[in-house]
Amino acid sequence: MTALLQYGLLLGMTVGTIGFVLSLYLLSRAIGKARQEPGKDVPATAGQLARDPVWVRYHARYYGYALLFLAFDMEMAYMYPWAVVYKQVGLVALLDMGVFLAILFLGLLYGWSQGALRRQ
Repeated sequence: MTALLQYGLLLGMTVGTIGFVLSLYLLSRAIGKARQEPGKDVPATAGQLARDPVWVRYHARYYGYALLFLAFDMEMAYMYPWAVVYKQVGLVALLDMGVFLAILFLGLLYGWSQGALRRQ
């Protein structure tokens, strides 16, 4: 399969996916009628009206949780494709992943030093 054919298939799948999503959106707009109700614009949590305003700022302590989540999420996102090509590439892939994991470990150490792993 040539590179041009592969790009053509990718373009076709992208156009097909966008077309499918747009057709579902248009179908839902045509079939479902939107009713204006006074309760739809009121923020609610679990059936109860929210006591806090909608635009509440999050506390800074969640920064550590977000940092740790991103570190481990990126690790998993890159380790799956790496495991597929590891046999073909060999030692270079192992060293590259070692550097990547070391950088993520530094992020974990930073989060630990900031107290992100302490219970609150």
